[in-house]
Amino acid sequence: MSVPPPPEPIPGARLLFTLDPSVSYLNHGAFGAVPLGVQRTQQRLRDEMEANPQRFFGQALIDRLAHTRRHLAAFLGADPEGTALVGNTTTGVAVVLQSLGLRPDDEVLGTDHGYGAVNLSVARECRRTGATTRSLHLPRSANDAQIVEIVRAGIRPGRTRLLLVDQLTSATARVLPVAALVAVAREHGVPVLVDAAHVPGMLPVQVDAIGADFWVGNLHKWGFAPRGTAVLVVAPPWRGRIEPLVVSWQQPSGFPGNVEWQATLDYTGWLSAPAGLYTLRSLGVERVRAHNAALAAYGQRVVGAALGVPPADLPDPGGPGVAMRIVPLPPGVAGTLEEAGALRTRIADRLATEVSVMAWHGQGWLRLCGQVYNTADEYARLAARLPALLAQD
Repeated sequence: MSVPPPPEPIPGARLLFTLDPSVSYLNHGAFGAVPLGVQRTQQRLRDEMEANPQRFFGQALIDRLAHTRRHLAAFLGADPEGTALVGNTTTGVAVVLQSLGLRPDDEVLGTDHGYGAVNLSVARECRRTGATTRSLHLPRSANDAQIVEIVRAGIRPGRTRLLLVDQLTSATARVLPVAALVAVAREHGVPVLVDAAHVPGMLPVQVDAIGADFWVGNLHKWGFAPRGTAVLVVAPPWRGRIEPLVVSWQQPSGFPGNVEWQATLDYTGWLSAPAGLYTLRSLGVERVRAHNAALAAYGQRVVGAALGVPPADLPDPGGPGVAMRIVPLPPGVAGTLEEAGALRTRIADRLATEVSVMAWHGQGWLRLCGQVYNTADEYARLAARLPALLAQD
């Protein structure tokens, strides 16, 4: 079966980034890439900060943070009064976990599609409090209705204290039906934390409409913000119970100020985040989303064909607009986290290509991203050279 043609490039988009032209950067989902204009915005703010640190920190910084918070919340369809700026998704998750007041008889319920660092955070909080953690297996081929029923059956009323689900999974690039899962959890009075690390900028979202108790997502991936920019959105009943990881002078103000204010933190990345959204809007939000999703799908088909994977065996993301796709690697390749990391390094060193390699249930997966600075030729080059590299190893 022939591979469908790639989308037309967005003119001039590649020139907005300072990526090394000798490297094919097909892993935007890992650390993002900051447009040059956003870099310059942040540098101007740093210059302002260093010209007079006392004035920068002591006059109007809290108001500027609130303005940024309102701007980002409006883009995400979230209540700005319930939105706090945080460093990344894992930071937001840690804030929620330590604010829950877990007890020995409680459990945190997740899925086997969860992000590794988040799982480690859950495990640490459970060790600290005596609570337990449990993971539900969601088959990769399960549809939304099946996923909802698996979660419904997995909740233990009176025991499950938190349901933790991904809106778009990192390892398996799958959209989960989070609004339906929130509704199921609410039937049993179980709070829900949605890990939406990859959602802001990539997928259209109205956070408040999802109805989750907690929602956290990064702006520094698909929203073009400087790294270290994320938001934690908290529903009204929980806002008075949120405790920051670090207590500082804004503790008496409560959420969200007590979470945001961390004394001499470099706030210039957060203040530059609206410039990232401006870049996205300048290119055309829907245009970028459609381009990136189509390009990732093209890359999946090209690389999958090179590895002998039938199109029917290429995983579907379970929803439109997903700019990350995964390709199964041959049996025995990258079946562990250590092997996956080693293969990712070999691909980078030998093929001058940055990708993500994941191990999930003993199977190795190659994750490809599509972004406006990528071209169809980059996926074709990887497809032409990857089989030989795998054969050598």
